[in-house]
Amino acid sequence: MNLERELMQVAMNGEGVVGRRRFLQTIGLGAAGLAASGVLPLSFTDWMALQAADLRKRQTACILLWMAGGPSQLETFDPKPGTEHGGETKAIASAVSGIAIAEGWSQTARVMNEIALVRSMTNKEGNHQRATYQLHTGYVPSATIKHPHIGCSISGELGESHFDLPHIVSVGGPTIGAGFLGAAMEPFVVQNPEKPPENTQPRVATDRFRRRLGLLDHLEAAGFERIGGLDRVRDHRALYRQTARMILSPQMRAFNLEEEPEPLRSSYGKTPFGQGCLLARRLVQAGVTFVEVRSNGWDTHQQNHERVGKLAGVVDPAFATLILDLKRHGLLERTLVVWMGEFGRTPKINPNAGRDHFPKVFNVALAGGGIKGGQVIGRSNADGTEVKDRPVSVPDLLASICHALKVDPTKETMTPIGRPIKIVDGGKSVHELFG
Repeated sequence: MNLERELMQVAMNGEGVVGRRRFLQTIGLGAAGLAASGVLPLSFTDWMALQAADLRKRQTACILLWMAGGPSQLETFDPKPGTEHGGETKAIASAVSGIAIAEGWSQTARVMNEIALVRSMTNKEGNHQRATYQLHTGYVPSATIKHPHIGCSISGELGESHFDLPHIVSVGGPTIGAGFLGAAMEPFVVQNPEKPPENTQPRVATDRFRRRLGLLDHLEAAGFERIGGLDRVRDHRALYRQTARMILSPQMRAFNLEEEPEPLRSSYGKTPFGQGCLLARRLVQAGVTFVEVRSNGWDTHQQNHERVGKLAGVVDPAFATLILDLKRHGLLERTLVVWMGEFGRTPKINPNAGRDHFPKVFNVALAGGGIKGGQVIGRSNADGTEVKDRPVSVPDLLASICHALKVDPTKETMTPIGRPIKIVDGGKSVHELFG
């Protein structure tokens, strides 16, 4: 039985569609009242379906699967078995005739009809920190300005102003920040997807919590009014209100993976990354604009073949299941999924059976969000040392992400010092990705 069929057989514990009146009663209770009220449970699918008229129904979302450390293209989606630099990795056929990927990625191979591979990514930054910054922002690091995460820029364009949950979430650890966009657009970090986010449970009853917020407003206004600090009060107050709205919202149940059926959770893999991908689907379904899920350990300077094999054993089922799960929920067409790291690895294997940093040629995989799957864009040469045709730069890739999400990459934002900065500086969308 193939993976898609297995997932289609996973039941969602639904209880039928409930009325809008009951839903409105439910969201009016507040987080503290929900548990005591007995109004719930509704299945997460039914609960989210009722919000379709109110949440981002015309907007798009992105899930970034970040392979921290730089994944080897030769052991992922551009294998070269039997060549001088091919190593021990063998190629396996995929669901698309003529597209072969590395062994260890069998579940991803089965959904290749949904995936577009770019095998001709090329860049100059071979330092982890600098390349990570560039792949997340579209800019090389600067001493004079901190550029925002591309997800923060996109969320600023697409996110609903009164949405209860954060617009951008980083699962598995911190990521690049919001830079000059400010604290309101900072990514919300979830360290462990299987536990509720830290510090999001009120320690007192809802009414008392709200009274404390009101008292804080009065104290701040009174304290700063005489010294001309009301601008700081306004910003601080906005941040507190945004946070309070989140922790009191019934939409916080999007973080509760226990609502999902066990067979589905197992399909993703009972690992932090696998469960992080399931959380990403739930967050996108709840209306979050951008979710990054991080997989660590791809800096394979030693024992590359064995280490990538173990990492692929975690990422492969999660990646494939995420695509199928999004599709099953009708979310794939408006949700772009991007698999990438900061660079690739050297074709030549080093004396420690590892591969070193290599930004000159690497690969990226994309699915959903209007991407035409079942294709390969660009090629590396026979020994993997050069891009043979259709080079794609980092700005090209980020411009393509913006295009998929219907965001203008050339739009300028004014920094606090009055300098206009584009979302992506240069770069042209890779038109082949969209057919």
